Amino acid sequence: MEADTPLSDRLDDDDYPAYTMGRAAEMLGTTPGFLRAIGEARLITPLRSEGGHRRYSRYQLRIAARARELVDRGTPIEAACRIIILEDQLEEAQRINSEYRRAASEASRGPDPGSR
Repeated sequence: MEADTPLSDRLDDDDYPAYTMGRAAEMLGTTPGFLRAIGEARLITPLRSEGGHRRYSRYQLRIAARARELVDRGTPIEAACRIIILEDQLEEAQRINSEYRRAASEASRGPDPGSR
């Protein structure tokens, strides 16, 4: 993100890495070790500050919260991460499929006679 972007715009950005590991863990009611574990499982990849410290976005915190829900219900952390990744892939595939169906439906209707 550019340094000349106003702070208010950066904080409104779901992908802006605004939270330190400690603050993120506190917000989620978990430990920094949990955040490291889901990072190692490649569920989320925090950005790094210039000093090398992990920084998390609101989007990443929502994913981490979902992982914590599954772990709290007894799902092993690796399995929880895999479930979330598969759910995300399924959602994306369904979105793409819907777009293809819409495009095919529009193409089967032919050109709009009023568009000439």
